[in-house]
Amino acid sequence: MPRLLILVPTEMERRGLEPMLASASGQNCRVDLCGFGPVAAAARTAQLLAEHAPKRVLLVGIAGRLDDRLAIGAAYRFERVSCYGIGAGTGGDFLPAASLGWPQWMGDADGTSPPIGDEIDGLSSCAAGGGGVRSDLLLSVCAAAACAEDARLRKQAFPAATAEDMEGFAVAFACRLRGVPLDIVRGISNTAGDRDRSGWQVAVALEAAGRLSRQIMAEVS
Repeated sequence: MPRLLILVPTEMERRGLEPMLASASGQNCRVDLCGFGPVAAAARTAQLLAEHAPKRVLLVGIAGRLDDRLAIGAAYRFERVSCYGIGAGTGGDFLPAASLGWPQWMGDADGTSPPIGDEIDGLSSCAAGGGGVRSDLLLSVCAAAACAEDARLRKQAFPAATAEDMEGFAVAFACRLRGVPLDIVRGISNTAGDRDRSGWQVAVALEAAGRLSRQIMAEVS
């Protein structure tokens, strides 16, 4: 039973993080892929939680910023995560599920698992203390923003969102159902909506995310 399960979405991200996480196996940690996008991440995280019963989970990878206050090439711990894309409508007409009165999870009848709407807060980075630059809201999407207008509309729907990823909400959902604390670390590789990868700083962002992940590993060891 690993004390800490470290989840990485893609093999590309894992390769970039390997030098920083190389010692994880010697610290009662396990590193696994959770898959790309919300569907794979939710299913795979649920499977890994059932198989390994970790005490905590750390999700680490790259993300695009929705707020210029986040620096490209830096890494952040997020205090809460929301979901964009489940609800009704598209573009400027999009309405999140909770605004329609539909929680994404109704909760167990016995109260074991509370309802979950479009936001999961109270990530362990809020309560655990420790260091690392923190940001407020991470927005998980089914498809990355394709242009600046996409990013603007997402920010309009979730004004507090500072970055977008594709797995955070799914992993948080699975962890919340199991009662497992979660930290989310994302290295900012680009501005959301910028699809010209020649200007992305993936390697630098992953290095920063790896350093911050090592700091969290030290906190929970």
